Amino acid sequence: MRTAARLLAAILGVGLLGVAPAPSQAEPTARSFVTQHAGVFGGRRVSYEAIAGETILRDAKGAPAATLFSFSYVEKAAPSNRPVIFIFNGGPGSSSVWLHLGMAGPRQVDFTDEVNPPTVPPFALKDNPNALLDVADLVFIDPPGTGYSRVLPTGRTEDYYGVNQDALAVANFMSAWLSRNNRWNSPKFVMGESYGTTRAAALATTLMGGPTSASGELGAITLNGVLVLGPAMGGPVGDHLYGANLPAMAASAWYHRPELRQGRGLDEAVEAARTLASGPYMRALYLGSALPAADRLALADQLAALTGVPAQTWLANRLRLGLGGFSRELLKDKGLQVGAYDSRYVLPLKAAGADPVADDPAMGQYTPAFVGALNGYVVKELKVRMDTPYIPIAFTQVNSKWDYGPGGPRGRDAAAELAQALRRNPSLRLFVAAGHYDLVTTVGAAEYALSQVDLPANRVTLKAYPSGHMPYLGAESARTLAEDVRAFIRRAAQGSE
Repeated sequence: MRTAARLLAAILGVGLLGVAPAPSQAEPTARSFVTQHAGVFGGRRVSYEAIAGETILRDAKGAPAATLFSFSYVEKAAPSNRPVIFIFNGGPGSSSVWLHLGMAGPRQVDFTDEVNPPTVPPFALKDNPNALLDVADLVFIDPPGTGYSRVLPTGRTEDYYGVNQDALAVANFMSAWLSRNNRWNSPKFVMGESYGTTRAAALATTLMGGPTSASGELGAITLNGVLVLGPAMGGPVGDHLYGANLPAMAASAWYHRPELRQGRGLDEAVEAARTLASGPYMRALYLGSALPAADRLALADQLAALTGVPAQTWLANRLRLGLGGFSRELLKDKGLQVGAYDSRYVLPLKAAGADPVADDPAMGQYTPAFVGALNGYVVKELKVRMDTPYIPIAFTQVNSKWDYGPGGPRGRDAAAELAQALRRNPSLRLFVAAGHYDLVTTVGAAEYALSQVDLPANRVTLKAYPSGHMPYLGAESARTLAEDVRAFIRRAAQGSE
């Protein structure tokens, strides 16, 4: 059923949601690499097959247009109704390397110190006991333009570099994977990180299909669950944004400035920030210059006690401090700047206007180990031999060209799209995992976005972890998150509300 021969037979004929048009001339060959492995995950020993390979996607006329490279981990001799999770990161323009080697895959980057990772070789991998193979098969997806996936010379980038176009391409791949692996009866899940939130929301509706969907046909593929990490929900704007960001500031201050804790744990500090943000703080922002001077001074002192940023700085900024400014202010007296993607990470203070990724204390430090380890892993352990480089994130060629549709990035409301998917599918469940130390997609922003749409509370789980934008970085976070995800998968796989 899941033999190498079946998996080597790449689809070479995927149209809209699996419809196979007539083959064109000069067919490219889809490459595939199959290896055998075993490991202990979630306390259970699993023997599995790893299939790394290409799927060829076609344009509307049936011509080969792009390749999509994926990494599948499939348990041997498992029933055909075993759950399967389709996993991707975000960007847009990012490969799946982060979730692959950070959280869900059988091997992970070895950070002996979770906030001081190695930034130069040699980089190491270790077995990942938290990998999800004990509860589901795993399929890591690199959309066209990322990883080893490419838009072919006969294809057009505009057919893939956009919200709806991307969702359709990934939906086509998923449909083909289910067909060639005889897995249509498996409980199905998608897991996305960061922009993966938008992709997951678009997929939930694209897979189902309909006359107004991106596919323009009835796919009737329904999901048991959607999981989003580092949720990019759209969220608040204007003064609401400052209130939503306050809990992340309080968490970061709690981590770096123990003298401010006053006996409070992390959760208590975050809750104090929520209380201030939803009451006195939002009232003060609304009143503006009409706020009495004594009240303004008292609030600035409260903000300073919670965030570690001096009251004078809050006053000088009219009680409004963005996350970028906060990252430079928190440890300014020590000549340090905290990471946007994970505020536990620090580097020497850098002037505003620096590169948002390369100069970020978190992204700038943990990405070398992920990328270096991935390139060694796929060659040595998965026996992949490709003649093109693996692209972790394509900023210029993919991200900067992304078509968000009318209204740009702000024109997409992932929370509203997820609410629509939950309404259409009464058995669909949603799991949202955020990091307290994430200064890019904050816990507060996710809470706000989800609170503004009509969601069935009994089918939505929102949890925060003591980590950053990648909430699995750190032993405590990784273990707890994996336990929560396992429980979610088992519950949602039952297919009932």
